[in-house]
Amino acid sequence: MAHRIVTQILFTGSRVIGRAFVEAYRQAAASQQYAKVAGKNNPSAANNLASSGLTLDEACKILNVKPPAGGKANLEDVTARFKKLFDLNEPTNGGSFYLQSKILRARERIEMEVKQKEAAQDMQEEASKGWKPKIYKDR
Repeated sequence: MAHRIVTQILFTGSRVIGRAFVEAYRQAAASQQYAKVAGKNNPSAANNLASSGLTLDEACKILNVKPPAGGKANLEDVTARFKKLFDLNEPTNGGSFYLQSKILRARERIEMEVKQKEAAQDMQEEASKGWKPKIYKDR
């Protein structure tokens, strides 16, 4: 009788573990397909998310600022909100280190987005005007 119970437990446990592995594989495959499609549509999107762990919308919600419009953001406002929230969450004053790190990553994410847009605009502007190297100060 005991062998029957042990056998049932083993079969039930292996079935549960097998289903968990199958489900994990399906999720990993779907995630890979999603990343592949997102990479084709916007090559820099996957890189931006991976580097900071936050989307631009999340970063703007954390700091309570407007998203950058056309690559331009009010960085003074972002910096002011960052300083205020960062100081309020100082761990020595009873704040949270976790929240401080989220606030820091949010500021970095917004700054990264603005810098990337500015770089793209500069490259486009330089391409439209033509390349004029700045080698000497007197020229």
